[in-house]
Amino acid sequence: MLFFLSLSRPAACFTMEKTDMCNSSMVSTSHDVEESWDDEFQQLVQTFPKDKSFTGMNLYFFQGFRCPSIVLKAVISCQKHFQAFDSDILITTLPKCGTTWLKALTFSTLYRNQFARENSPLLTYNPHSLVRFIDYDFYLNDTCPDLENCTLYQPRLFSIHLPYASLPTSIKDSNCKIVYLCRNPMDTLISFWSFFSRLQGEGFGPVSLDEAFEMFCQGIIQFGPFFDHVLGYWRASQEKPSKILFLQYEDLKEDINSHLKKLAMFLGVPFTEEEEKQGVVEEIAKICSFENMKDLEVNKKGVQTFGNPQETFLGKAKTFEIPCEAFFRKAKMGDWSNYLTPSMVVRLEKLIQEKLDNSGLTFKLFSKTSKDITST
Repeated sequence: MLFFLSLSRPAACFTMEKTDMCNSSMVSTSHDVEESWDDEFQQLVQTFPKDKSFTGMNLYFFQGFRCPSIVLKAVISCQKHFQAFDSDILITTLPKCGTTWLKALTFSTLYRNQFARENSPLLTYNPHSLVRFIDYDFYLNDTCPDLENCTLYQPRLFSIHLPYASLPTSIKDSNCKIVYLCRNPMDTLISFWSFFSRLQGEGFGPVSLDEAFEMFCQGIIQFGPFFDHVLGYWRASQEKPSKILFLQYEDLKEDINSHLKKLAMFLGVPFTEEEEKQGVVEEIAKICSFENMKDLEVNKKGVQTFGNPQETFLGKAKTFEIPCEAFFRKAKMGDWSNYLTPSMVVRLEKLIQEKLDNSGLTFKLFSKTSKDITST
């Protein structure tokens, strides 16, 4: 998630009946430790090459991927300190690949027996409030946040945009489970470009599609290159299918019910025969559908705040604020055909074939003018 930065007074933690998502007792590390880490980070960051993305944001080349400058410190902190539980569930994506939808689907499936469906938290809270980012939320203001009681329900459910190779060691070494969602690169590019175009005046200037396309092809995007990110999780899922569930956006759009069952089975909470007879799968699919979520009042007004809203030693909290409606655009497959020129399509098709060669991975493009691109 990449947003404009604001410094504001600490906001209230997300709360609901029965429990707080953010435990008010969360404490920061000592001032001395914080200052020591600041000094170490400032020295470290000088060694990283950097590029400017098409949004004007600095991207540091770190561990083989391009990390946004505004979250680099949090990423390194979570790599050093995050301790995964064997029971944890982690949602991983590149930005603009269906993150919001996957959060809603996973939350609703995993915790379906902990609330009545007519009282689903999704009806009153944005999915990003219910499933928080490890880096963008918890580690943004705190080197060592207290994560024991930071999630609404158990088991803990988090999300992150990091490539597989750069995940905290405890995640890769533990028995926690990872749900990864990717999207075909053409629609991902257009979603990236459209998202930041909609944020003009919110910290970003005009965004050229030509410039966005060129940088996408070069891998200069948040947490990219695109193909490295996708193939990293794809190969890991082939090696560890019981740990990593690899999903594709287009498959979910084609047959959401069967993929919800697959998701539930992977999470260890399979739908019972009685639940299937009662239409629970269909109910979850409907609640989490783009049409339903886009029409909810909570997703039409206000902003979604990212960043653990706690008091820092400076007396301020760093937060990222994005209008809620920006997370709901079209959710259509093949929308790229309305934007990309023929020469752009040819170049991307060639790039897809080159990158997927011998990988076994296939992308569904759903275009009127172009076939699906498969590996050879």
